[in-house]
Amino acid sequence: MHADSQTDPEFTKKTYDVTGLYMDPPDHAVVLSIDEKTQIQALGRTQKGLPMKPGRPATMTHDYKRNGTTTLFAAMNILDGTVIGRHAERHRRQRFIAFLDQIEKVALAGREIRAILDNYSAHKHSAVTEWLKD
Repeated sequence: MHADSQTDPEFTKKTYDVTGLYMDPPDHAVVLSIDEKTQIQALGRTQKGLPMKPGRPATMTHDYKRNGTTTLFAAMNILDGTVIGRHAERHRRQRFIAFLDQIEKVALAGREIRAILDNYSAHKHSAVTEWLKD
């Protein structure tokens, strides 16, 4: 038994709801699996690689320079596998809401969004839950 099933009385219902969205998405909606990865190292090569030429593959340097960290937000359409992405310097609810606004502009085309999210604290903020209700 998973720990969440012991602490969340709605765990089984939520599991059926999410599984149902994956297995039988509604015709009138876009179903998006949304997640984020924080503290990604932004790396760059120290020199440009050499281009590919006949008989020689493209090359790139083995060393890199650090350019700080970034947060990656991504939403995958479960029907066709397309991904909408955005990065931000920090992971905060305001940036997550800006990402949701971007999704709304790109993915909707007059359709409802069904978002599958984990229980990260930024997703539970009242401003995010209000956005998701609309």
